[in-house]
Amino acid sequence: MSDKPVLSFRFRLSHGAFQVALAHDIRLAGITALFGHSGSGKTTVLRVLAGLESRANGHIAFDGTVWQGEQPRRSFVPPHERAVGYVFQDARLFPHLSVAGNLAFAESRSRHRAPVSDFETVVGRFDLEPLLERRPDSLSGGELQRVAVARALLARPRLLLMDEPLSALDTPRKAEILPYIARLPEQFGVPVIYVTHSVDEVAYLADEMIVLSKGRKVADGPVGETLARLDLGPATGRFEAGVVLEASVVGHDTEYRLTRLDFGGARIEVPMLEAAPGARVRMRLRARDVILAKIRPEQLSSRNIIEGRIVEVVEEPATPFAETLVEIPGGLIRARLTRRSVADLGLAPGVAVFALVKSISLVGGITAVKS
Repeated sequence: MSDKPVLSFRFRLSHGAFQVALAHDIRLAGITALFGHSGSGKTTVLRVLAGLESRANGHIAFDGTVWQGEQPRRSFVPPHERAVGYVFQDARLFPHLSVAGNLAFAESRSRHRAPVSDFETVVGRFDLEPLLERRPDSLSGGELQRVAVARALLARPRLLLMDEPLSALDTPRKAEILPYIARLPEQFGVPVIYVTHSVDEVAYLADEMIVLSKGRKVADGPVGETLARLDLGPATGRFEAGVVLEASVVGHDTEYRLTRLDFGGARIEVPMLEAAPGARVRMRLRARDVILAKIRPEQLSSRNIIEGRIVEVVEEPATPFAETLVEIPGGLIRARLTRRSVADLGLAPGVAVFALVKSISLVGGITAVKS
């Protein structure tokens, strides 16, 4: 029997004319992304799970403990008794305390004994030693969020909820803090539910995802399978649509600063990675970065040419575009084309094609697979 905790919830909550209604059961492991456009209800779900929305009607249970029961014998466990850590969009540190003081306060308020390390270990894992004597107003956005996550961990949660913690950061600062978040389940033994509207963050961090739209769940499942679905364009965003593939590092071309990857027998070259041969990596490939051909092209600058076969074609009648799903040796990839191209090439399920991928389009989109 698995020792992974089960989170079960079904509830309704209205904010004026907008209603969030959700029912889901998940065995928590690693990072689960709660994904959707702004206004889809993501933060409301997180607040209900944390016990910050007592008006919600429904049932919530975590690892066999009921946090909220339904009528007529309604029960409600308050936030401080749920053993949940919460990281907000803004750090919300006490401005009059140093970093050390903020962390010590969180540790002193902990009522739970969860598998989280002590003060020194948390400080070391988040590289906070040089910041301990500083006040929050002297920290950068990335430093503030590292402290906020460390503070949440020192409250010894059994579940960590993160509400778009990187939304206020620029791209370089996001790149700095993403690895810290990715390692949370492995290093501290705590599952994470991570709210975001960024497909890049989902691809980098998450193992499973739940997709919300207009207060309802429209999809859930492993990240790779869910992002490959052509029917989720309105919810996931067509411009950023794509897939996530796992590959192994074959070797490096040091002269041209390239790394060779293999996924299921298909080989491609990408800008050089800091990964040893045999290492597993996760690659995000956007549909708009894939070109399809019926005949293998020659003498092109693009060196990544992968044989595949069309699985599905979905045309968008009100637009010039169509989405295609292509089976390749390592899984499925998506290509966003014009409807005219689909017609001219005669693309349909079963048709053999060659997929072209520019190496430069993969810059920043490849990460190490979490063990």
